[in-house]
Amino acid sequence: MASFTLPKNSRITGKGQVHKHVPSNAEGSPAGGRLKQFRIYRYDPDSGANPRYDTFELDLDQCGPMVLDALFKIKNEIDPTLTFRRSCREGICGSCSMNVNGTNGLACTMAIEDLKGDIRITPLPHMEVIKDLVPDFTHFYAQYASIEPWLQTVTTTPSGKERLQTPEQREKLDGLYECILCACCSTACPSYWWNSDKFLGPAILLQAYRWLADSRDEMTGERLDALEDPFRLYRCHTIMNCANVCPKGLNPAKAIAETKKLIVERAM
Repeated sequence: MASFTLPKNSRITGKGQVHKHVPSNAEGSPAGGRLKQFRIYRYDPDSGANPRYDTFELDLDQCGPMVLDALFKIKNEIDPTLTFRRSCREGICGSCSMNVNGTNGLACTMAIEDLKGDIRITPLPHMEVIKDLVPDFTHFYAQYASIEPWLQTVTTTPSGKERLQTPEQREKLDGLYECILCACCSTACPSYWWNSDKFLGPAILLQAYRWLADSRDEMTGERLDALEDPFRLYRCHTIMNCANVCPKGLNPAKAIAETKKLIVERAM
């Protein structure tokens, strides 16, 4: 029987800090507020301590509607050491990807009112943690670079002209170009958890198919050669976790299936 163990410094041990809501005079009594508890994963490698969960109690009447608003309130008013990534606050950049109540997503597009009970926030699963809610994307970005995600051609562009597409050709990129590389799909994929050293994962394979589907790209054969591997492509077992968690509503599993189809078609 296989036995899996976690590194010692990854085990959540000890009791985290609890920050109860303290109303100001202007807010009135604690009973008058809509209180919600947020249990947040805390890890600081410089401290030498194991991870813990800290609990923060917030009055939702004094907080914005999204999970990211709660994180801002905690960092700005309660604990300035809380560390997380964020940028656009509009579901465009993918910076604030994290796991909330067991589901990967973007903190800026997750409404607090849609989450029942206490809210538990952790980093994206599987990835090494730099600090608190910040995972290390180094390997993920290296995999992205490996597919050479840019237009590649061998013919010369006509002088003074663009490489044109018909509306039908352009439509084939819908559902692909919208990917924001938040890694929600890849870190929800069990095949990626066990084989991330070789398997590219849903996000990167969707990005790879984006160039295979582009009528202007002229390196289809070379791109397929690079993907035709027992691990890089074929570890996908169509579990569909990727499509279920994508905050942009994309379907990486479909892109992977289309890539496999192209490989089969060229062999026939």
